[in-house]
Formats: sequence, structure tokens, C-alpha cells
Amino acid sequence: MTAEGRSPKSVPLIGLIGPIGSGKSTVAGWLADRGAAVVDADKLTREMMAPGAPLTESIIARFGEQFRLADGSLDRTALGRHVFSDPAALAELEALVHPAINDQLLRLVRDAGATGPSAVVLEAIRLVEAGYASSCDQVWLIVCDPEAQLARLTGRGMEESDARQRVAAQSDSLPLWRSAATRTISTNGPPDTVERAVAAAFAEAMASEPRDPTRSSKPFQKPG
Repeated sequence: MTAEGRSPKSVPLIGLIGPIGSGKSTVAGWLADRGAAVVDADKLTREMMAPGAPLTESIIARFGEQFRLADGSLDRTALGRHVFSDPAALAELEALVHPAINDQLLRLVRDAGATGPSAVVLEAIRLVEAGYASSCDQVWLIVCDPEAQLARLTGRGMEESDARQRVAAQSDSLPLWRSAATRTISTNGPPDTVERAVAAAFAEAMASEPRDPTRSSKPFQKPG
């Protein structure tokens, strides 16, 4: 039970996955507007890569001082350009990052569930690969056309070459994500139309029975 006496069954855990630029954060914001507590794994990662943080120092020790900015923080753009062009380097970076953030992410999910929200939403691009999907009641895959994806990334100030590199690097993950998803939501089209589709999906999620609790396993347990 949570501190408010709510059972885990009454606090659905929804995982959000999808490629960069697909609109995951926008969907998460709409769900937050409807009472969900959102846990952003990428935001946590950025916080853990602050200047002087143990994770920052571990990454620089492995990949080199050329990835340290003047303020001591990681040059995530340069590091991303490096690892997304080298699968082995990407695997090494993930081996450093994922174990470091897992305990903190678990704590955030549990704390969010204890506040009595309508649902807990875990936004994590590596949700499936990290093994979190099996503990979610639903897994939503957020997708859009490649042209829209590139336009969103370049609209944020990313160089087109970097955007294309990141899109290409994640393309191999799509079959795995599709196999894990319980729902796929396209963010193509007018925002108000997409938001209505998200609202309808959320209403269905709130009305549905949770997954078999025996599927819930490490590294996550249902919030509550």
C-alpha cells in the first residue's frame, strides 16, 4: 500500500518509449496534465552528469578529457556524435550509465507512486533494453514520420548531420520496441488531434486491469 492507502493496482505504471524527436516528452506532458506523475530517465541522466559528479568523472576517465566542457560538465553533443558512430563505444557508455542511474530511477518511481497520482509514467528511451518494460502495466511506443523527426531535432538546434546519425543509430531498436509495446501512438498530424488520441488512450489505460503482477520483476517493482 502507498502512504495514502492506495494499492499498487490503483496506480498504473505506463512506460513511454520511442526514438529521439518522436514526441515522448510532449505526450508525457499531456499525461501530467491529466494527473499522472512523470519520471524522466533522460532528465535524471543529465542531472547525474553534472560537473564533478561520479558518473561524469567515470565517463571522462573512459572516453577522454576532450569530452569535458570548460565548466566541468560533459560535452554531450560531442560524446553523442562519437558513440552514435561506434556501436562498441555506445555499448561501453551504456554499461557505465545504466547501472549508475538504476537505483535512483527506482527510487523516483516509488516516490512518484506514493504521492497518489492517477498513474506513474516512466519516460525512458532504453526502457526495454534496461529491462524496465516487464514491470510496466502498459508500454506506449511513440512514433512519427522520419521527416517530422528530423524537423523537430533540427528545430531544437541540432545539426542535420547529427540528427540523421542519431535517427539511424536508433533504427535497429524499433523492432524490439514494437514487440514490447502494448500500444503505438503516432504524433503525426495536428497537435490537438494527437492530444485527443493520447487522452483516449489514457482513459482506456485507467479503466483497464493491470498486468499480471508476477510479470513485475527487477530492476523495477510496481509503485506502491
